[in-house]
Amino acid sequence: MQSKIAAALKLRYSPVAILLTDEKPEGALQFKEGRWGCVVAMFTAAARGRTAVFDRKTFGCLGGGVGLGFGNQYKNFPGGIEYFLSTGNKDFCRSEVGKNLVRNMPALEEGERYLKTPEMARKFVDSLPITEVPATYVVFKPLPEVSPDETPAVIVFLANPDQLSALTVLANYEGGGRLNVIAPFGAGCHTLFLIPYAEGRSEEPRAVIGLTDISARKHVDKDLLSFAVPYKMFLQMENNVEGSFLERESWLQVLKRNQS
Repeated sequence: MQSKIAAALKLRYSPVAILLTDEKPEGALQFKEGRWGCVVAMFTAAARGRTAVFDRKTFGCLGGGVGLGFGNQYKNFPGGIEYFLSTGNKDFCRSEVGKNLVRNMPALEEGERYLKTPEMARKFVDSLPITEVPATYVVFKPLPEVSPDETPAVIVFLANPDQLSALTVLANYEGGGRLNVIAPFGAGCHTLFLIPYAEGRSEEPRAVIGLTDISARKHVDKDLLSFAVPYKMFLQMENNVEGSFLERESWLQVLKRNQS
């Protein structure tokens, strides 16, 4: 599956298709069961040409399980996810279980400090569109390798500021004044799949700017963010490339400076 958008924007990396399937792709990257890993690192590998697969036993971390649509894995978070995201849980870390865990996860005690209080963090978690995907596997695949008989759930672009600007304009090309693009707070995997997937099930889906998660930024080029689009919105945007600003001088001048 080729993308007119990717060609017009001269993207550094391939767009990534996220698919739901009951068939495991051969030769795909996959975390080992019970081993920690970051979903964003797998996404980056897919943008560079590899295929990655996840299931309910190989999602890398509890946040990744949530971000990939494998239910509310946060209920299993040691010491409470609301403390980890905010101020930490010193009492838990003094317990026998906590003492063993905090050696490898110091943030359990001090917190990541992405939200001011545990109460605010709990409200954030409760607001997430946590879901159980109706499939055994979630697959990250380079868009050109998607076959005609496959229907992705979400398409994700990696874009620099100029390309992100173009994607935002294109997403609003026939928006009629509606807010067609959002940039929500969340983990990297929330913005790659969980939130865009929820948008895809709405009557008026929106694109999602993401990978603003500070913990995940180390897995992404410093000048890139993600732009995740529910598949039906992606098709609309693809159909709008021809005749749009992407063929006009204003964009072509901006594009030229990205090729220097």
